[in-house]
Amino acid sequence: MRLKDKRALVTGGSRGIGKAIVFELAANGCNVVFTYRSSAEAAKKIEEEADKFGVKIFGFQADAANFLEAEKTVNFTLEKLGGLDILVNNAGITKDNLLLRMSEDDFDKVIAANLKSVFNYTKASVKPMVGQRYGKIVNVSSVVALIGNPGQANYVASKAGVIGFTKSVAKELASRNINVNAVAPGYISTDMTEKLNDKQKEAIINLIPVKRIGTPEDVAKVVTFLASSDSDYLTGQVIPVDGGMAM
Repeated sequence: MRLKDKRALVTGGSRGIGKAIVFELAANGCNVVFTYRSSAEAAKKIEEEADKFGVKIFGFQADAANFLEAEKTVNFTLEKLGGLDILVNNAGITKDNLLLRMSEDDFDKVIAANLKSVFNYTKASVKPMVGQRYGKIVNVSSVVALIGNPGQANYVASKAGVIGFTKSVAKELASRNINVNAVAPGYISTDMTEKLNDKQKEAIINLIPVKRIGTPEDVAKVVTFLASSDSDYLTGQVIPVDGGMAM
């Protein structure tokens, strides 16, 4: 229970990695508000499932790319939880295509959802954290931000931007006792990777030294470490959770 009575906000927390992060934080005693874009039913189910942890869990519908909605989410969190200690910027989308076929709209939407959202929620969350002189911010980037990936110029650009943002804000906030770090997941078993056929999965596994695709829980455990006091001497760091793929 290393996060007992802490208060967290997780964006994009209704499925995949985000959902695993919500549950892992809750299992460690943390009260959590999570955002979702459209599935109120999925959000309600998470609230019900999380009852077993004996903590407060609230879903909040918001568009992470909209700054005003980010402010509303933070205000909701402060109202429901009484404060904010941990922010996990996990919200993101993909709109993959080769550069020559990629539309300007698809590029802009991915940058807004994956990178501007990190700005939105970090800016909205920093004020209460600065006031209490404590905070943990964990940004979810991607291993492709470190190595590139054909057909994902928009996604890779957004996730590489998250790394640069992480390092810059870490330097700004270190003197206020606020740690800012990032995780860079590799191939993780989510809705997106489940669409791959067996041949595609085998090709991916051959690129991973530990010879398996990761789980959302693999990522959630590292996020929880970064959200805890165990990481007090880490800031501005990017931790790949990729089975050794990018080393």
